[in-house]
Amino acid sequence: MDSVQLTKKQRQFLDFILAYREHYNVWPTYREIAEEFGFKSPNSVTQNIQALMRKEVLVRTRDDEYDLNPDWARKHGLETGVDDSQGIPVRGLIAAGLMQEAVEADLGHVTMEHLFPNKDKIFALRVSGMSMKDEGIFDGDFVLIAEGSLSNGEIGAVMYDGETTLKRVYKEPSGLRLVAANDEFDDIELTPREAEEVTIIGGYVGHVNRSGFFRAPDRRVIH
Repeated sequence: MDSVQLTKKQRQFLDFILAYREHYNVWPTYREIAEEFGFKSPNSVTQNIQALMRKEVLVRTRDDEYDLNPDWARKHGLETGVDDSQGIPVRGLIAAGLMQEAVEADLGHVTMEHLFPNKDKIFALRVSGMSMKDEGIFDGDFVLIAEGSLSNGEIGAVMYDGETTLKRVYKEPSGLRLVAANDEFDDIELTPREAEEVTIIGGYVGHVNRSGFFRAPDRRVIH
């Protein structure tokens, strides 16, 4: 469906999210869109996205996000995603001891498998909120989560009572304590009975934002 069928407001909305993606290589968060257009509620963002879906400009992805409809994107000469199948090119050798002659060669690529040997157990989640800002994790960042259990004091993604959160998790005799990295947020205290209902989604291994990739220095935390 062609963009001429969009309303003026829908066109402005689409232009903004496309320009943002072109500049940052990710879609804007609902909060960033709301601030751009002065929306008082994220519901207004949702309504605009749903309108573009009804007009077949956007589609819902498998991870419940939105993306360009491939047919619409091809018609307008746009891409729906980034091809990272090859990885980062290895262009040669560099000495880490005595200096030596530069050696340039095509030595293949550094792939996600090199960065994360257990890549099949790692997935990404988009952060919504600022409770972990003192760990350098901000609203709109993508956190990388490794499936599995958490060590005491480790940052992880947990689910309780149908809601999820990213926090540093402490296992204590009194239950679980979920600690934010932002003084504006109180600790979440869960009794042993409540803690039994908590699902550990996985442990934080790094995050990605506009500035680049940041890997957790060590998932083991002593407390």
